[in-house]
Amino acid sequence: MEKIVSLCKRRGFINQSSEMYGGFAGVYDYGHLGVELMNNIKGCWWKEMVQLRDNIVGLDSGIFTQAKVWDASGHTSAGFSDLLQECKKCHKRFRADKISGDKQAAKCPECGGELTKPKAFNLLVKTQFGPVGDETGVTYLRGETAQGIYINYENVKNSMRLKIPFGIAQIGKAFRNEITFGHFIFRTREFQQMEHQFFINPKEADKWFDYWRKERMRWYIDLGIKKENLRFREHKEDELAHYARKAVDIEYKFPFGWKELEGIHNRGDWDLSRHAKFSGHDLSYYDEEKKQKYIPYVIETSAGADRTLLVVLLDAYEEIEGGRTTTTKSTKEKEVILRLDKNLAPIKVAVLPLVKKEPLVKLARDIYKKLQKYWMSQYDEIGSIGRRYRRQDEIGTPYCLTVDFDSLDDKKATVRDRDTMAQDRIAIKELVNHLKEKLE
Repeated sequence: MEKIVSLCKRRGFINQSSEMYGGFAGVYDYGHLGVELMNNIKGCWWKEMVQLRDNIVGLDSGIFTQAKVWDASGHTSAGFSDLLQECKKCHKRFRADKISGDKQAAKCPECGGELTKPKAFNLLVKTQFGPVGDETGVTYLRGETAQGIYINYENVKNSMRLKIPFGIAQIGKAFRNEITFGHFIFRTREFQQMEHQFFINPKEADKWFDYWRKERMRWYIDLGIKKENLRFREHKEDELAHYARKAVDIEYKFPFGWKELEGIHNRGDWDLSRHAKFSGHDLSYYDEEKKQKYIPYVIETSAGADRTLLVVLLDAYEEIEGGRTTTTKSTKEKEVILRLDKNLAPIKVAVLPLVKKEPLVKLARDIYKKLQKYWMSQYDEIGSIGRRYRRQDEIGTPYCLTVDFDSLDDKKATVRDRDTMAQDRIAIKELVNHLKEKLE
């Protein structure tokens, strides 16, 4: 984890928010490469869940809603609260259920000081709307994106002329007053979710639960995540969330242990029934073919975009002692390679003039400008060609394109493969077609 955190800061993927003021716990800022990697992950998810399916549509609901939405969902009740204990000596706070598994722990795990008695701590982030600071303006930043889907269920169903089974997908930020943070971007106050709610006939709940369980695992494997680092974990009856009839997690083998990456839940009719009750709207569905009326069940797939990004980095990270170049016998540095899937790599191709001299620089820049129209590209002329290759390997760039003095005569450039280090001499006028075959 320390190596990943170091790489992220050094190369501009991710850094601590408000760092110049000492940092802000549980919040992170994404730099250029981090934004590109995140966008590519979300793009792959959206293509898989929406673009390639006929019965799933997209939504972008508001971060703010009426407070009643969270009353209906159960988030303002004790069920969405953790037990908090604070050290009277160092004043650090802990989730009571995470202190050696003892909900009545008396000693601080950090300094050994006396802990307060456990007290309920609601995870929703309260905020204020309006110019007058009274209770009428109180609302919450959304604790999950799912509720935005449920309160739009009827509008989406009618406007898109959807029939069950159908799904609504959404990517967006959620906010929680997490008591404890840790493991970089694994658990934070502000995070992005990739959630999908699939509305079904209650009688088909088991069939669709099994279907989405398999589909979501397949997606991670298709992203290039190693199979041996993924597993399912079924929730026991006594750990099910208040809304869940059945739940399974897709877990990843992080350096700090097996932890949740995505949850697949049979939420039953909890959400639509509750919103129907609290709003007074009839959210039942009439099946014309079967002449049945019912409140749909929901199969939810809920993935953390930030956690997925962390998994992608961890799974792709590789160190090679002494480097990969075998043309010289001198002592070589350790090299870092991010073997990112080509669809996820922030930079698809880097253009490198062999040396920083005209007319190589002009030719290289002309090629770079042409490639920019097709892919996120990068131009680099600083340092030796070997160091520039290693910089690109470290950020996961699949292909480096080098312009040398021969290029001025034969009108060709060398395309180097990140993983195999194979080098192909390609005509400059054929570069776009060549890279399209490689990248698309």
